[in-house]
Amino acid sequence: MNRYPRDMQGHGAETPDPKWPNGAKIAVQLVLNYEEGGENCILHGDAASEAFLSEIVGAAQWPGQRHANMESIYEYGSRAGFWRLHRMLKDLPITVYGVATALARSPEQVAAMIAADWEMASHGLKWVEHKDMPEDQERTAIAEAIALHTEVVGAPPRGWYCGRSSENTIRLAAETGQFAYVADAYADDLPYWSEFGERDQLIVPYTLDCNDMRFATPQGFNSGDQFFSYLRDSFDTLYREGCEGAPKMLSVGLHCRLVGRPGRAEALRRFIEHVKSHDGVWFATREQIADHWAKVHPHQRHERPSEMDKARFVELYGSIFEHSPWIAEGAHDGELGAAHDTAVGLHNALSRVFRRADDKQRLGVLTAHPDLAGKLAAAKQLTSESTAEQAGAGLDMLTDAERASFTELNEAYVARNGFPFIIAVRDHDKASILAAFKRRLDQDRDTEFAEARRQVERIALHRLKAVLP
Repeated sequence: MNRYPRDMQGHGAETPDPKWPNGAKIAVQLVLNYEEGGENCILHGDAASEAFLSEIVGAAQWPGQRHANMESIYEYGSRAGFWRLHRMLKDLPITVYGVATALARSPEQVAAMIAADWEMASHGLKWVEHKDMPEDQERTAIAEAIALHTEVVGAPPRGWYCGRSSENTIRLAAETGQFAYVADAYADDLPYWSEFGERDQLIVPYTLDCNDMRFATPQGFNSGDQFFSYLRDSFDTLYREGCEGAPKMLSVGLHCRLVGRPGRAEALRRFIEHVKSHDGVWFATREQIADHWAKVHPHQRHERPSEMDKARFVELYGSIFEHSPWIAEGAHDGELGAAHDTAVGLHNALSRVFRRADDKQRLGVLTAHPDLAGKLAAAKQLTSESTAEQAGAGLDMLTDAERASFTELNEAYVARNGFPFIIAVRDHDKASILAAFKRRLDQDRDTEFAEARRQVERIALHRLKAVLP
């Protein structure tokens, strides 16, 4: 099957109400990434020095050599930056993304984190790239990260964020069954569920834009004012959306060696003061957000069109286009993904098959439709969909005069065009159907052929909306 693995649909146009505690308009989540002592370094058994997220923008790895400047920049994070941020944030609910080997080399900082009642989530075994790791090697690294984290912290992590992840990372983390949430995604402003085999994994997406890492990247922040302004504007937008009835989550990513510098720390302080000046803000750890979401929006599995075999797919959707299962067969042979598991999405996939068919095939779909209030309806030989649609418009309760009028119009229309009059009756009542019938009877065949095709697609959409989200 040609299946697209990415989910481009998400929560859709109407986001679910997270029902944050106490009616909060926004959940604000601060992450402190603790990586110092877990970065690439030949002292740690790595092949080269670190080159990522430091004051040396554009740094390159030094194979086989220690990089004294890079090491000391990271050391600033543990020696000075951490304590500055700890003093500022110790009374707030903070999530620590802790690299296990970095935590193991910083026992006093870990003790301070625990004393502040911060959430201790796993940031992997080492602060290194996972993209080229064989799957078995990465699976082992995740297991070792959990084990070392548990030794150092005294409890296993319930959250996971690798950061320098591979295409397998989220699935491998989910397969452990260890984590209340995985954060290696940036796809949404709200948590969402993903399925991995029998495992339902909650994803609490993270951020790379509201993140001090942009102090260490080209075209990033070059002053505290820029950082503050961006965080403030992000908060204000999401807070406004919450006040308008669509609450969201704002994640902010921090690093001890970056925002822990004096010239940047003040911007963070100003942002926190700005947030605190608003009512209806829930400061929370990611663990608290995950537990809340799992309680309020527990995952519910259902059959997904994109995951069905062809027989099941055609069984369920073969009659969406009247008596034309070949359309469902064609859609199943095409590219399907999560975006096609909704009524609108699957309608698009089916309609594409119908639209690219030749005129003879499309005419066959039109002629498969019954006359409105015609002989098949009287004989109760319509499909269940057509029966329900015609009944909904009152076409099953016609007077003798109305029935005679429909019969006369049907015969004239078919004689003129070679296919029955088709209209999405769910959009109409009996009177407006008759009015449209009389109006369209005078149109030329090409115009009616196009109109009938549009109505067929409209009928299909109504049918899908009755059975899919």
